[in-house]
Formats: sequence, structure tokens, C-alpha cells
Amino acid sequence: MVIGLNHRTAPLAMRERFWISEKRRYEVLQQLKSAEGIEEIAVLCTRCRTEFLVWASEPTLAAASLLHFLSSDYGLKLTEWQHFYRLLDEAAVSQIFRVTAGLDSLFLGEPQVMSQAEGAWQQARAVGATGPFLNTTLNKALEVSSRVRSETGIGKLAVSVPTAALKLARQIFGTLENRRVLLLGTDEMCELSVRHMMGHGAGSVVVIDQSPARAQELAEKLGGTSATLADRWQCMVQADIVITATGCPHFLVTREEAERIAAERNRVALVILDIGMPRDVDPNVRRVDGIMLYDLEGLERAIQQKSEGRLAASGDAEKIVAGEAQAFRSQLKAHTVVPTIVALRQGLEEICRQELESFTEERGPFTREQDQSLHAITAQVIQKIASSLARELKEVPEKEEQERMTAAVTRLFHIASPKQALAGTRSARSAKEREEDERTKRTAIAI
Repeated sequence: MVIGLNHRTAPLAMRERFWISEKRRYEVLQQLKSAEGIEEIAVLCTRCRTEFLVWASEPTLAAASLLHFLSSDYGLKLTEWQHFYRLLDEAAVSQIFRVTAGLDSLFLGEPQVMSQAEGAWQQARAVGATGPFLNTTLNKALEVSSRVRSETGIGKLAVSVPTAALKLARQIFGTLENRRVLLLGTDEMCELSVRHMMGHGAGSVVVIDQSPARAQELAEKLGGTSATLADRWQCMVQADIVITATGCPHFLVTREEAERIAAERNRVALVILDIGMPRDVDPNVRRVDGIMLYDLEGLERAIQQKSEGRLAASGDAEKIVAGEAQAFRSQLKAHTVVPTIVALRQGLEEICRQELESFTEERGPFTREQDQSLHAITAQVIQKIASSLARELKEVPEKEEQERMTAAVTRLFHIASPKQALAGTRSARSAKEREEDERTKRTAIAI
């Protein structure tokens, strides 16, 4: 299951509210991995989305746990729930694959999202929040992303935040020759953006960060100079372009401050590219004469990507993702019947063992060769019954029909229902039970 919101379902202001910083994500994963209904979870946060990737036997319970978390920790109101999407099964797999391949980004084919997805996976694994199913899903998503980039034109046509920032700056100024750039923050996107601009003639670069050491380090790499936060206003007065992404929880530039800066510049155009999440600049700054403010939504509006080549590449990529998602979901459906097949085989083995003991008492004793023959015959019978039923269960196309058949097999053969452990009850289960569950999941993945 995937629950989240993105640039298509929620405005930037709402996405900011539910955006989770990298440091906070570890705490969230620790909190949610033991929530009721959630068995495995990863959290993917980018500049345009916050998504919870979940493996759950009881999706309704898992969704309720996430709703409670978002309400208690982030103030989500029921009326705002409409901005969140809840995708299940194949739709969820397709979403994970499309996001990782850059097909659901602000800019089609955005290259950074693949590393962001991999980073989210590594975070979740570091705290033990993922297991066999999400690990397999995310690993496959990265494989699909690589295939999309190698087999379609997405990679060559991809537009990222830094390239969009460069294109916009060139549209505004015409040429970037000797333009002065100020970086507020040492975010990777800031660095990439200024490097693109320097490659097109931008001149002096000044770097400011909450950490003077980081600012100095990046300034040296870029061949620029560093300054302190206290100097940022004077640096803005002298700059032509400001690129900001600090991760600061409050605005670094208010409208009143922007008014003073614009007046001191005699209203000479200053372009501010606020590419951070959350935003560093008060949106009302765009009303200040002499200052041109673009946030992530503004960048997307300013950079039109429609072209025949881009649409063709997108169509080819979507076909690959759809095919891979459908095939992978079929594999997962087959995996979910494994506990039933394992339980059936164990039940049949127990029945045969009891019948052989009774038969030996009545007709025995038997020679070693006779005893081996009896066991060989019963093993073949068990194998044929279990294999036949496993094949039938795995090939059922519809999930509901598969569940009905699984229930029928469970009832007809008097086997215990396969355990569907809830993360919220893990502490109450024995170590042996947890070990059995993990062994069953490993068997599923192997099959």
C-alpha cells in the first residue's frame, strides 16, 4: 500500500506541512514500524511528495495507524484527508515504480529521484522497518528505473530542478555572463544549480550556511567565497541571483525585509529561486517590485516541457513500468499463498505419518525396503496434492477469488489459518513464532 500526497494532489503549502526532514524520518520510522497493522514501512520524501510505502496484511488497520500519526503529529484534519491518495496492490506497485523512474516528478525523468528512493530504502533498513517484501519491491523499483533510463529517451530529455533553474535564469537575463550568485544553504540541489550557471558564464559565487565550515568547504569547491548569516542581507543587495534551500523551519526572508532590500537595490531585478522544502522565502515576497521569486511550483510553471520527443519517451517508459508492475504484482500474489501451501503440506505429512503408524501396527513389522517404499509413496502423494493446489492458487487472476480458494483449502483440509501478524502485536508473540514468520517470508521470496 502507498499512502501519500504530491504536487498533483496538494498545493505546496500543504506539502510543506507534511514534509518530513531527514533527521525526523528516522524517528518516524521507529514510531510507525510498531504501529498496528504495519508490518513493513519506508518513507519517501522529496521536494514534491511525502509517501508512506507499506506492506500490510490488514490495509485498513495500517491506514488507520497512519491517519492517527498524521493527525496527532502533523495536525491533519479529516477534511484534508482528500489530498492524500491510498493505493493498493498493483496500483501501489505501479506508483512506486513510476516515482522511482521519474515519471511522477515535478519534471519528467528527474534523475535525483532514483537516489532519493534508494536513500529512503536505506533509512528504513537501517532501523529495521523493512523486511522481505518491501526490500524486494524497492530493489525491483530501482531495477525498473535503470531499465527505463537505458531503454527510453527519458534520461537524455530529463529536466531536474537545477537544469530548470538554469533555464529560467537564462530566460530572464538572456546571458549569465558575470552574474553574481548567492547560495543560501549547501543543499546538493543548490550546488548543482550554481554549477550549471557557472558553466554558462555566471561570475562570483557567495555561499552562506548555518554551518560556517560547510559554507567555507563548498565555497572553496566552487571557487567562491563564504559569508555568515548576519551578512546575508548585504549579500542579497549585491547579488543578481539567489538560490536558497536551507531546510530552515521558518522564513529566512520576509516581505518587509525584501522591501528594504529591493529599495536599497533601486529596484534593480533580483531573481530568487527558492528550491527548498520547506520554503525559505515568504511567498508574499513575489509582490515586491524589483524581486522575482520562484518556488518549486513557479519553476514548474515557468519551464514548459511538452515536446513530441518528451511525450514519446514518456509513453515508452509508461509501457515498461506498467508491464513490470503487473508481472511483479503477480509474483507477490503467488508469494501470499505460500503460508497456506506450507501449512497444507505440513497437515498432509502429519496425516500420512499417523496413517503409516496405524498401518505398521496392524500389518507390520516391515522390512527396511518395504518401509522406505511406503514412505516414498506417501511423499509422492503429498507432493502431487500440494503442487496441484499451489498451481491452482497461484494462477487465479483475481485477488478475491484467490482468497476464497485459499479459505476453502484451509477449511477442507482442516489446516490452521496462516498467521498474518500485525506489527502492533509483535512484542506479544514468541521468538519462535517470529522466526517461523520470517522463514515463511523467505520461502515466499525464494519461490
